Amino acid sequence: VAVLTHANVVLWTLTGVMLAVLLGLVLLSSLVRKAMYAQIDGTVGSVYAVISQIKRGWIISEEPVAANREQDVIWRLIGRPGVVFISEGPSARVRPMLAAERKRVNRVAQNVPVILIQSGHEDGQVTLAKIEKTLRKQKKVLTKEEVPAISQRLNAVQSTSLPIPKG
Repeated sequence: VAVLTHANVVLWTLTGVMLAVLLGLVLLSSLVRKAMYAQIDGTVGSVYAVISQIKRGWIISEEPVAANREQDVIWRLIGRPGVVFISEGPSARVRPMLAAERKRVNRVAQNVPVILIQSGHEDGQVTLAKIEKTLRKQKKVLTKEEVPAISQRLNAVQSTSLPIPKG
């Protein structure tokens, strides 16, 4: 072992420098993400900024599926756990909107699980930083082939574009 370490000091040094750079980039990425969450927290569309960074496995609607005059919005994701609705806004105002969306999905796809997540700082709500973790924790129920089929079915039903209220 001593022969290998003395002969390859340059390689060990180079490997150490590369690992230090990699660790620094991972740490910097984490700090930037935390700063971004703190900056966008409480603004309309902050949930979309978080869910748009999800790498793979989810079909994310680019526009909110529901909105009201107070600018509370609901975003839809379709993945292996089922159809997930994530709301922005106070719990009391978005609860009826979430119930209506759940009912709409259950009419089109009866056996597909519908998961409701509320983002915010109230009791029972998930903070922006924990949304991705909450999505990863969900049990995978659907197959990879069923996800696009369900997405097409829901898009066909919701073919009319949603009018975003002025405010």
